[in-house]
This record gives sequence, structure tokens and C-alpha cells, in this order.
Amino acid sequence: MSKGYRIVGVMSGTSCDGLDMALCSFSRQNNEWKYVIERAKTIPYSREWKEKLQTAHTLSGYDLLQLHNAYGYYIGEEVKKFAGNDNHIDFISSHGHTIFHQPSEGLTFQLGNGACIAAVTNLTTVCDFRTLDVAMKGQGAPLVPVGDLHLFTDYHYCLNLGGFANISYSWHNKRIAYDICPVNIALNYLARQTGEEFDKDGIRASKGEINIKLLKELNSLRYYYKKYPKSLSREWFEKEFLPVIEKYRCSVETKLRTLCEHIAIQLSNAVKSSQIKKVLVTGGGAHNKFLISRFKQMTNQLVVIPNNYLIDYKEALIFAYLGLLRMRGEHNCLSSVTGAKLNHSGGVIYQV
Repeated sequence: MSKGYRIVGVMSGTSCDGLDMALCSFSRQNNEWKYVIERAKTIPYSREWKEKLQTAHTLSGYDLLQLHNAYGYYIGEEVKKFAGNDNHIDFISSHGHTIFHQPSEGLTFQLGNGACIAAVTNLTTVCDFRTLDVAMKGQGAPLVPVGDLHLFTDYHYCLNLGGFANISYSWHNKRIAYDICPVNIALNYLARQTGEEFDKDGIRASKGEINIKLLKELNSLRYYYKKYPKSLSREWFEKEFLPVIEKYRCSVETKLRTLCEHIAIQLSNAVKSSQIKKVLVTGGGAHNKFLISRFKQMTNQLVVIPNNYLIDYKEALIFAYLGLLRMRGEHNCLSSVTGAKLNHSGGVIYQV
């Protein structure tokens, strides 16, 4: 390959908003990687695909494998359309869609067979970034911190508000990262009870009142007192978080308001520092104006909300970068972040 790379990064988050694709170019300048997001697009999931992804964990092994292939072909077709007549793409780097994530059981599974993506597009595909880390006794998440470390050096904290919030920062010459708390997976769950896919700008939440008992119980969940490395999953959300929300008999607006307060508290706890530092905030939750306003009011840090391209496609960008490191045989996963035995280069390569 040449010194410059053009890669399609593909990402699908736990919120099931859609398939994010970003065509990213990378070049090496003064021993540092520079990036440009040339163009990007989100393909909203049809009702059928959203239902398939949200219920995939209930399927039999045989049906799950069939869906694994079908979703791979789907990703391949969408990337093919996205690429158009562009013949200068080096490869595809696909995160897939997380169906199971239980690192304590040595288990993680991302839907979307990379072999099928490669077969449809005739482009080399890198995928399945988490399994090696879990096999090496790591959490398999978060994986984004390598990209934060190399590509976003201007910021002390990198905060992503997706299905779950995660944070990444350097501490005593090590990169530290972990999942903080549920965000969109919880907020969207409640919004759907009102017939909406999400609470736009946090307007419904802003009209609710804080339920002090619910807030206290959420803040008391054991996960928040565990030391990193640690990560969250759909399984944890359904088992530990959701039952707390469900048992309170109050309006959806009140639950949303309380959740926003809970999230803002957990975010502010994560960026506590005696010195004022820059915090980069990306992910779908960065569009929630009410949530961001509550977070800003709770922290003395300089909270930076970037342009929409970076808000929405930073994860696709970084998975493109993780694929680049994998193709070069360089470490794309840090043991200081995941707790794995060693730094390593994770990802399966289907070479075309």
C-alpha cells in the first residue's frame, strides 16, 4: 500500500439509529497520522432491520449465523452504493453490530460477517476487532482510545455519548478508558414509549421533574464503584439498569429528566480535575441540548462540541483507523484500557 490510505469506516451502535459510513483518508506527517473525513453518510435502519438487530440475541444459533451473513451482505451492498465509482478505496473497516458482550464469560459477538462484506464489494475487509482482546482476558472495549490517543491530541478528555458513554484520557503515560453509564440506550427506550424514536434536543426531559429516589438508586448502582478496566453491555442494561427505571410509577418526562440528571452527574464525576481541561464530546448524545446544558453546569471543564461530522462519525473514523493499524500490523488495542494481557493488533482480515 502507499503511504496514504483511503478507508471506509463502518459503525453501528447499540442505539440502532442506523449504519454510519465514513470515507476517511489518512496520511503520515512528521511521524503523526493526520485524517480527513472526505464524506460520510448514515443509512437509517428500516423497521425490519431495526427489529432484527434488537431481537438478534434471542435467535437460535443457526438463525443467528444466517443473520450474521445477511447483515454482512447488507453492509456490503450499502458500502458499495456509498463508494459509487470511487476506485481508490484501499479497504473497508467494519465494527459490526454488538449482539453479545460478556467479557467475564470470555464472550463477545459482533454481527456482520466480514467475508460477506468483502465478497459483495470486492474490497479487503477488516472486522471483528474485539474477540482477540476478550480471548486475552480483556474487556474487548472500549476500542476507540487508540484513535483518541493518536488523532485527538489537543484534548485531555475524549467523551463519546452513544448507546453508552465512554471516556478516554492519558494518565501517568498510560491511556485510560472505560464505559461510564447508559445514555441513548436508556433515553431512547423511554422516548419510544411516547411514540418517538428519541427525545429531540431533550425537550421532553426538560419538561419533567427529578425523581430524587430514582436518581439516588441509579447513582448507587454497583458498576459506578468498580475500578477500570470496565465496560457496559445490553445485557447489563437489561438486568441491572432497566428494572430500576421500570419499578418507579412516574411520567416518561420525569424519568427522562431524572435520567439526564443521572447521566450528567456520572459524566461530571468522570472528568473531575483540579485544573481546567478540554473535553471533546461526540456521539448522538452531543445533540441532546438539555443533557449537554446539565453537564456543562456540573463541571468546570471546557466542554467542546465539534462540528456535526465529527459528532456523528468520529467512531466510524476511528474504526477506519483501527483497521489501518491492523493492516500495518501495529497495535490497535491497549492493555491499559481493556485489561488484556498485552497490547495487540486485533481484527480479522478478509483479503480480496
